[in-house]
Amino acid sequence: MKTYYVYMMSNYTNNVLYIGVTNDLVRRVAEHKAHVNDGFTAKYNCKKLVYFDDFENVEDAISREKQLKQWHRDWKNNLVAEMNPQWKDLAEEVGVDDEIIESVSEYYKSLKES
Repeated sequence: MKTYYVYMMSNYTNNVLYIGVTNDLVRRVAEHKAHVNDGFTAKYNCKKLVYFDDFENVEDAISREKQLKQWHRDWKNNLVAEMNPQWKDLAEEVGVDDEIIESVSEYYKSLKES
């Protein structure tokens, strides 16, 4: 059975939030931390995993992602604070370490070179 995740990334001052959905939280967080994609999280330096929730059904995960993206910022802040009162980076807790980040970075670098 596959697991799907809705997650929030923030910058280190916690004034920017990115909400995404993935089927591989470790890989996706490592991609954000390595800035392998030129997008919102790279532009706003969102390298800190502050929230995640898991789902067994991809449609449920996508629905929750869309719902959260419509929420007011205060509601999102409260949701993060319920799970993560100090807004600490949860990446290590889910298995993301420097070795994985470097591996992801090298993989994407090799893709660009080929």
